[in-house]
Amino acid sequence: MFIYLDESGDLGFDFTKKKTTKNFVITLLLCHTEEARNDFKKAVSRTLKNKLNNKKRKRRVNELKGTNTTLEIKKYFYRNIKNAEWDIYVLSLNKYRVERRLQGKDSKKKLYNFLARFLLEHLPLAEVSRNVELIVDRCKNKKEIRDFNQYLANCLKALLPLNTDFNISHLTSEESMQLQAVDLFSWGIFRKYEFNDKVWYDVYRRKVVFETEYLR
Repeated sequence: MFIYLDESGDLGFDFTKKKTTKNFVITLLLCHTEEARNDFKKAVSRTLKNKLNNKKRKRRVNELKGTNTTLEIKKYFYRNIKNAEWDIYVLSLNKYRVERRLQGKDSKKKLYNFLARFLLEHLPLAEVSRNVELIVDRCKNKKEIRDFNQYLANCLKALLPLNTDFNISHLTSEESMQLQAVDLFSWGIFRKYEFNDKVWYDVYRRKVVFETEYLR
């Protein structure tokens, strides 16, 4: 089982600032097989090659991003996913309902770890027959990575069958094309909650098997 985690929005709570978002979204892309994982790599690679790095374009694009990829290109990427052995899991946090004591710098890190754990616990972890690989977009410092890894490992290992391991990797999106894929999905889900814009979300909504609005 391969799990790719990305988020959209921010965990800021100063709503007087224009860029502070109302919602914070965590999205998991679950690939049940090696074939599904490789299929996402091919879909992203093909999209970059055929749509963003053609001969007419002077500046090379190294990754797909939800924020600056057109809907047409997103749909092209989606059409190139041939394997069906994958699912999407979603948690959207209503930040207005978060208690003040959880809005401090250190508390926000604990809140993030809790939300990630809450969503991961809804995966079919008890059914795995091989190791679980969690790949996270690398945006934390060394201490935050250590705390995140330790917290999730302690919480989730009890849910796994015996003789299976839970491994966590922190990679940049350029290092993992699957992280670029989940970024596209997460952006669409964020647009749904933040702006009631479902145009891109509706393209892949049938693959969303779990979705919750936390603190609704």
